[in-house]
Amino acid sequence: MGIADDWQARGNLHTIGGKRIFVVDVPAADERAAPVLVLHGFPTSGVDWHRAVGPMSRRRRVVVPDLLGYGFSDKPDQRYSLFEQADIVDALARDLGLEEVALVTHDMGDSVGGEVLARSVDGTLGFGIERRVVTNGSIYIEMAHLTDGQNLLLSLPDEQLAAESAAPQAGLEAALRATFAPASAVADDEVAAMAELIVRDGGHRLLPRIIRYIEERRVHETRWTGAIESHPAPLTIVWGDLDPIAVWPMVERLHSARADAVVHRLDGIGHYPMVEHPQRCNDALVAALSAA
Repeated sequence: MGIADDWQARGNLHTIGGKRIFVVDVPAADERAAPVLVLHGFPTSGVDWHRAVGPMSRRRRVVVPDLLGYGFSDKPDQRYSLFEQADIVDALARDLGLEEVALVTHDMGDSVGGEVLARSVDGTLGFGIERRVVTNGSIYIEMAHLTDGQNLLLSLPDEQLAAESAAPQAGLEAALRATFAPASAVADDEVAAMAELIVRDGGHRLLPRIIRYIEERRVHETRWTGAIESHPAPLTIVWGDLDPIAVWPMVERLHSARADAVVHRLDGIGHYPMVEHPQRCNDALVAALSAA
């Protein structure tokens, strides 16, 4: 059984607002604290975190959804918004009985998390946030070094690609590897699983639609980045310092805005720490989730 198949076997579909959302929900071996809610990034899915679930679940229940348009979740041809993704996260938490969580986010998930945190600050969120961990993502969008592929997708109309568009799994694998640090040795089956779940159910045809979160991110920078900076829950930053997109100076800027944050600098690691060096990433996550 491959990585993607094994991940699918661990999860279930939940109907939220008439749309099917895939969720891996792992109980804690020795539950002593609030569950962990993990939000993945663009253009991949929750499978990115398959090696992190075990270590995190030693003391906490771990919930990893695929957001709408990603992975094993529904992929409707529609306009996508991070506000809707946050609606789904809020409704899913209610559906799963999550009253308080430790929020772990990556890439686009940092921005979905920004809206979740903003609602928490506003008093409109349906669950509490006990602590949070942000990993490599464009928290300060004007500092992001977008790839040529991202810029190409943003230059296209907000429309689904034609049905005859070839499923570009090999190209996607190459694009994902280009975000890793040069010395990262990631097994082929890991990258194949990430790309496979982008392509699944024609998901690659939606790339010009789901990438619009970057435009939305620019419009709502003050709300989302402001919440990431100011939310009172303890903050840990876990970051690969050779990320070519969400560059290290973002961490320095966030830390200057939030001096009490704990920083784990993963030197020599790129945009996907949980994939490029699972052990070091997991050690940082467990430390963040175990801190008093």
